Amino acid sequence: MTIMPTMPTTRPNRAIVIGGSLGGLFTAICLRAIGWDVDVFERSPQQLDSRGGGLVLQPGVLDALAFAGVAHPPGFGVPSKDRIFLDREGAVRRVYMPQTQIAWNGLYALMKGALDPDTIHAGEELVALAREADHVTASFASGRTERADLLVGADGPLSTVRQTLLPGDAPAYAGYVAWRGVLPETALGEQARSLLVDAFAFQNGPRHQMLTYLIPGEDGSARRNERRLNWVWYRALPAGEPLAAVLLDRHGRQHTHSLPPGAVKDADARALQHEAADRLAPVFASLVTSTPDPFLQLIQDYSAPRMRFGRAVLLGDAAFVARPHTGAGAGKAAANAVALARALQTGEGIDDALALWDRSQWAADTRLAQWGITLGRRIMGGMPAG
Repeated sequence: MTIMPTMPTTRPNRAIVIGGSLGGLFTAICLRAIGWDVDVFERSPQQLDSRGGGLVLQPGVLDALAFAGVAHPPGFGVPSKDRIFLDREGAVRRVYMPQTQIAWNGLYALMKGALDPDTIHAGEELVALAREADHVTASFASGRTERADLLVGADGPLSTVRQTLLPGDAPAYAGYVAWRGVLPETALGEQARSLLVDAFAFQNGPRHQMLTYLIPGEDGSARRNERRLNWVWYRALPAGEPLAAVLLDRHGRQHTHSLPPGAVKDADARALQHEAADRLAPVFASLVTSTPDPFLQLIQDYSAPRMRFGRAVLLGDAAFVARPHTGAGAGKAAANAVALARALQTGEGIDDALALWDRSQWAADTRLAQWGITLGRRIMGGMPAG
């Protein structure tokens, strides 16, 4: 009997992605597209699709979806035709500047739906990672351990992976916050409908800026009267006791970096409405007054000294927190993920690919983060960063 030799089998490369928000999902769909096995581990046991409001649709996002073969449906975003600028009295200056806005939850659902549900693991909190020359082992609070060729820290501004790799590094508060709200299009008054629909609207003032734009509805619909209006009001808020007081929620819990919808104290919501009446154009003030559950995000800065640590990397907001004035938060994470997949696809070896990726992405994201600081200083009237 002739015994045929056993053919060697090639094991697919495997990546562990820490963080199941946009950065983690961009990474997962792009690495999957080049044939890697990918598992995503998210600390929160709940769905994340209620987070955030609107995003400007950046080319990097479309590039990532195309690279990964994830088709977005018709009417994925809401186009705006003009940018309009209001003063306190409501006078309007108009500039033709078309763009498209999308909803955070729509992009999240699109990418999550493109992945095998068995590869997304909720309620898994990273507690330790061990780095070897050719692999990384991750340990979770549940007792689970996972070994992979690459670990990607895509777990946002408060990254646990970054805390492990760069102890003591953390984002710095920039001295102001973004108050945010989302309203159904049908809840808008006649003046708001005629002025704000189909436009990206701004009001600039001393140490504050208001902006609004339409995004798809909760079900993803971009049809008229089924969309939502997203508003953002940047306002100075001193660090220390004033900031801590606002971050104490209606249930007595102290937050450190944001307040989700429904957590803002009634007294703080009323104060916000009074300030809106004093400082904003009437159409903008009406939006703040009509929003039952505003939420809050701190504006922060962070730039990592590098993005690669052997077979572990930082990506998206875990590596660089760019101020939202750049409009590039999701686009930055998408570009990082596509560049990572393309580098690994070259066949030059994982370590050489990661080194090349680190150099190119670190330089690009450093420039973006600095541009965000520059924009923030212009908007907030020369406030110092940090």
